Amino acid sequence: MPLWEKMGYSVSVHSFFTEQYLNNIYSHQSPGYWHVMKCYFRRFFLLFTVHKYDLIIIEKEIFPYLPAIAEWMLAHSKGYWVDYDDAVFHNYDLSNNRMVRLLMPKKIDQVMKLASKVVVGNEYLKNRAIMAGALNVAVFPTVVNTNRYKEKICHTTSKSVTIGWIGSPSTLKYLEPMVPVLNWLHQHHPIKFLLVNGKSKIKFEGKLESIPWTEEGEVDAILKMDIGIMPLPDSPWENGKCAYKLIQYMGCGLPVVASPIGMNNEVVNHGENGFLACTSEEWISALEKLILDPQLRKEFGKKGRDKILREYTLQGNFMRYIKLVETELGDK
Repeated sequence: MPLWEKMGYSVSVHSFFTEQYLNNIYSHQSPGYWHVMKCYFRRFFLLFTVHKYDLIIIEKEIFPYLPAIAEWMLAHSKGYWVDYDDAVFHNYDLSNNRMVRLLMPKKIDQVMKLASKVVVGNEYLKNRAIMAGALNVAVFPTVVNTNRYKEKICHTTSKSVTIGWIGSPSTLKYLEPMVPVLNWLHQHHPIKFLLVNGKSKIKFEGKLESIPWTEEGEVDAILKMDIGIMPLPDSPWENGKCAYKLIQYMGCGLPVVASPIGMNNEVVNHGENGFLACTSEEWISALEKLILDPQLRKEFGKKGRDKILREYTLQGNFMRYIKLVETELGDK
């Protein structure tokens, strides 16, 4: 937002959900049916204000789990861009709800096709947009503000090593297959596990620190780690992820270990700034190498941060993005 304002633009952000909804989700509480309905009504009335803007950018969709009628109307009046950093189309075509699969399997495809521009975070999402019939697709990877993401200068020289993971409550399931790996490492090495995920716990037999996620505190939490991990299963939704955890870890100069799924393969240069691991044995081997070698952790961390500074910065994305916006507004 400060970058846009510095360039003379006035930008309004209207989130679908509220801070209360977000706080409830991260506290593992139900937001409540009526509160969600209030969000739908709030979005409905917002549509009557779109005429005052020069450019409308939608994140994912206007109304979750409703047909793309609002997008169709907007496309034939004002026009819009749409942005994706997750494979949300699988919420529909692979939904556990049979009625959703039957009635709206191509909902997000329609939203993409109707958009004047589709902005996506990786090649998996780009390919889906092209298959949907989108004519104008741009890839912008997820990035971090390197003014906030300070480098971890003092890599630990103590015997204890902190392995860490940061994520939302919905992604905690990805850690479950890692518990046996972490327990094995605990039995053979002095490690600590840092979980940044609200009040959640995992069945780790060693020393576990669980702290709440906050936007203000996430960088400080990552800086407490010595190694960052991002395990993922090989499934359609996960192939659409944009490796944000890895970019966060590496932005702070941490070595990483990750599953070779989707964009993880682009962010991690195996054996240079981290390791890619599939099996439990590979995870143990990769983590053990980093646990036993502080110098390797430092070298991987530096190379990882260098890559983030080259390819995954907020400032770099902004300069590319503003050119697209200026072209769009200049053509109107």
